[in-house]
Amino acid sequence: MSAPARVLVVDDSPTMRGLISAILNSDPDVDVVGQAGDAMEARAAIKQLNPDVVTLDIEMPNMNGLEFLEKIMTLRPMPVIMVSTMTHRGAEATLAALEIGAFDCVGKPMPGEADPFGDLAEKVKAAARSQHRYNRVPRSEPPASRAVPTSDFRVGRKIVAIGSSTGGVEALITVLQKFPRNCPPTVITQHMPPTFTKSFAERLNRLCEPVVEEATDGARLEIGKVYLAPGGERHLQVANATAPCCRLVERPPVNGHRPSVDVLFDSVAELAGRSAVGVILTGMGRDGAAGLLKMRHAGARTIGQDEKSCVVYGMPRVAHELGAVERQLPLAAIGEEILKLTAARKEGIEHVTS
Repeated sequence: MSAPARVLVVDDSPTMRGLISAILNSDPDVDVVGQAGDAMEARAAIKQLNPDVVTLDIEMPNMNGLEFLEKIMTLRPMPVIMVSTMTHRGAEATLAALEIGAFDCVGKPMPGEADPFGDLAEKVKAAARSQHRYNRVPRSEPPASRAVPTSDFRVGRKIVAIGSSTGGVEALITVLQKFPRNCPPTVITQHMPPTFTKSFAERLNRLCEPVVEEATDGARLEIGKVYLAPGGERHLQVANATAPCCRLVERPPVNGHRPSVDVLFDSVAELAGRSAVGVILTGMGRDGAAGLLKMRHAGARTIGQDEKSCVVYGMPRVAHELGAVERQLPLAAIGEEILKLTAARKEGIEHVTS
């Protein structure tokens, strides 16, 4: 049996430090080895205790969590899980942290919440297992866009569906920055707290050539648009073969998630079949693997992110083992491969009209 994941909890609130520590220590495979109330204490504790993982509050006195995270990723790269308020401001800061190199994020609980920090222990254990990736040179900015010029790309009759979870912020930015302004209609389910998806869609829209927006019920799928499933109470599906559109449906969680990647992929398999491309990116668990297999059986082309480039090789691994993945690729190559698979042939495929 492997040793427990050793964690340093950093938060300026003694109450919050105590709550996080109690939740983590209730898991036998996690050991809270120390606590710190600010960046100065945390820096000393990291040197003394050499933890496997740090949980880090974003809003702290003297030096905020983002500034301290940048120092960690520059001087001593290691897995960091950000703890954020579930507000628009908190979402913006957390997304920036994920781009800097944070492993994942959790939201601070609301008053009366039944299961605060529900999956924090699982994220900590996954982060501890991912330490190898922090031996690489850290990155502080998302990759520069190298999108195919709009005039050089003509989209065929294709829909692109992408699923991602832990590590998905960095991964989606990398993929979508390869897309031209007239990219194929693209639907995405990314596991993310409910209040974060709108901010993430806005961030992607600023960083990428296509229009990126949070999906709304009935929104028509159009060339040059990317639709991100909103977090919360509904799943994203695609519907209507004659005029494909987004549908937000109320159903129980699938694989513990709502929205679920499997729900999205199932609907794309039924609606588009061979006129679709499915992509499964980094993430914990198995959500999306069965749906991607349905897409492949329906004739869609399917891509999985390879182990070396994943933050967590969970969802892509299960999909690969099921036979759902036609081709595994490093993250840096996936955007270009999607464009190759969705480009219209020169002999003349009928084009989707927006």
